[in-house]
Amino acid sequence: MSDCDQGQANQPDIKTTSGSSDEIDLRQFEWNLVVRQTRLEDFEALIRIQKKCFPDMETWTIEQLQSQLARFPEGQMVIECDGKVVASCSGLLVNFDDSLEWHNWKVMADGGFIRNHVPTGDTMYGIEIMVDPEYRGMRLSRRLYQARKDLCRQKNIARIIIGGRIPGFHKYADKMSAREYVEGVVDKSLYDPVLTAQIANGFALQGLIPNYLPSDHESAGYATFLEWKNLDYSVNPNRRFRRSVELVRIGAVQYQMRAVKDFDEFAKQARYFVDVAGDYKCDFLLFPELFTLQLLSCLPSQRPGSAARALSVFTPQYLELFTEMAIAFDTNIIGGSHFVVEDDTLYNISFLFRRDGSIEKQYKLHITPSERHWWGVQGGDKVEVFDTDCGPISIQVCYDCQFPEVSRIAAERGANLLFVPFNTDTQLGYLRVRMCAQARAVENHFYVAIAGCTGNLPFVENADIHYAQSAIFTPADVTFARDAIGAEANPNVEMVVIHDVDIELLRRHRKQGSVTNWNDRRQDLYNVRYHTEHGTRDI
Repeated sequence: MSDCDQGQANQPDIKTTSGSSDEIDLRQFEWNLVVRQTRLEDFEALIRIQKKCFPDMETWTIEQLQSQLARFPEGQMVIECDGKVVASCSGLLVNFDDSLEWHNWKVMADGGFIRNHVPTGDTMYGIEIMVDPEYRGMRLSRRLYQARKDLCRQKNIARIIIGGRIPGFHKYADKMSAREYVEGVVDKSLYDPVLTAQIANGFALQGLIPNYLPSDHESAGYATFLEWKNLDYSVNPNRRFRRSVELVRIGAVQYQMRAVKDFDEFAKQARYFVDVAGDYKCDFLLFPELFTLQLLSCLPSQRPGSAARALSVFTPQYLELFTEMAIAFDTNIIGGSHFVVEDDTLYNISFLFRRDGSIEKQYKLHITPSERHWWGVQGGDKVEVFDTDCGPISIQVCYDCQFPEVSRIAAERGANLLFVPFNTDTQLGYLRVRMCAQARAVENHFYVAIAGCTGNLPFVENADIHYAQSAIFTPADVTFARDAIGAEANPNVEMVVIHDVDIELLRRHRKQGSVTNWNDRRQDLYNVRYHTEHGTRDI
């Protein structure tokens, strides 16, 4: 057997029409999630959310919003989901001073008018964050906190100060003091829906404020005094500032194949790993190639060629599940790969589910002899490089990474990260993927993550055994991991490996490494000719 080819076919052929569809329209599965500056026409939506979040508090007036937008427009933000405003935050800048009345919300926010905003201030004061209750659980507040942090880095602002609610306190007010409650939340023995999230977003508890909002009965009028410090802050703003670290966190799932009774059981298993990635704040999570073959265990037994086409019936559920999870857990997901029938042709497609709700796809280009023979898979015809919020990436499905030309094309188009979902049955098949992935990292100066399946599916033809050791590889040079392996799983054990890679370090390595493979190519002797819809390119 070779890569992505397992077992012999001895089942009667069962006709299916589930896969005889045209190319699937990904737009119908996408969520359009956008973080943007607040606009005046958002006023009604903000009031709707405010009434849901703070029913006992007086709502904003149109004059307050006008004043905020006039004085500090970039500090007022909303999140749109499919064109609907579902979350917001507001703030202003001040100069840090111990004598300021940090404890007094009305003074600090100027009653919501922010006429005390200082354009050159070194401290951002967060007035409020609101998330529509119908959209909670999607880590929208994390996105707003991140947008505030990005703004601070961009404008060289030293810190963010907020007064936070503790809405879980009323459940414990008859048993402990507010101080004991927040200490319990900080040491993780208690959970508060607001303070726990704020601590997880990098804020440090600096104090407790009584009578902050007397109308906030859930918090018993208390608020926390929290601070986030900008480690990129430069005391001398005239000095040229260069960011020396640009970390991206990658997770790779070593996924155990096991029989499932239906799609919901499969979804529960997949969701567990995405939840882990969300908890660890992964920027990317990589699943293995064809891990959806697990779903064949809940379909009638049939020959491999028919079974592969029958798997396509799950495509809409698969797309809906992973789009929702990418948003809910704030993680870009490379959803392994999945069999899809387009115009009666069977393709092996890897989907990128961005955390803003958009979807892209990369067809597997090179089909192994066994895939072609047993499943009837056809190869795609385009090398994609996808823009993400962490820079350009490339996806190569298993066998594709064994062709160096594909990675040359991706590198020339700016990819920094290469994701390789694979599915191999034997150790030798796995070693082909691993060795080629490591070579691609050296040749093209980028990071490579690989993720494969383990476990068995004894009653599923052509997907019976699996071998994997998922890993994250780096270029081989003194500035990277000692053995050019950022992280790797134990062989054939279900787990997730997580590793931070530094994109800035990669840029410096390309220019000043011990060897500079990309720059030292002998294009006077050879090159790669790439055919696109726009013509031919020599690389």
